[in-house]
Amino acid sequence: MSWREKLGLVHIYTGDGKGKTTAALGLALRMLGSGGRVIIIQFMKAPGVYGEYHMAERCGFRIESYGPPKFVHGRPEPDDIEAAKRALERAKEVVASGEWDLVILDEICVALGFGMLDVEEVEALITKKASNTELVLTGRYCPEELFELADYVTEMREIKHPYHRGITARKGVEY
Repeated sequence: MSWREKLGLVHIYTGDGKGKTTAALGLALRMLGSGGRVIIIQFMKAPGVYGEYHMAERCGFRIESYGPPKFVHGRPEPDDIEAAKRALERAKEVVASGEWDLVILDEICVALGFGMLDVEEVEALITKKASNTELVLTGRYCPEELFELADYVTEMREIKHPYHRGITARKGVEY
């Protein structure tokens, strides 16, 4: 049995602590180092803003970002919702294709938490996943209904964060 035949589990990285996307990127690096094919679909993130976007081509993975160049605070605007729906449609194609060894749906849980997507659609995406595709969902606010469909659920819990001392997000660390 090849190592690829052992793939196919579902991971959720959620919670209010830092490290969800960072953990997913670490898994991507490990998969790439093993010769796997990796794609990241970013929900609610604009292209070109985050460091990983600039490393995709050099490291040999694909990244697609669906989001306006602003943060969503409070109630999402129609363009925010439309971008999340476009990302979900693309994610459905990618996850079912069997073309990728690892698919990361970055910040999809935030889009769910903000009511931009329906949990039933994401449940359907998970159940229609290609059998040998490892799938990662990241973001705060993950609905507990998705926990039942996952093989790994990791909750990042904030204990201490420099933001509370007035240190804002830093390039290369938080983005």
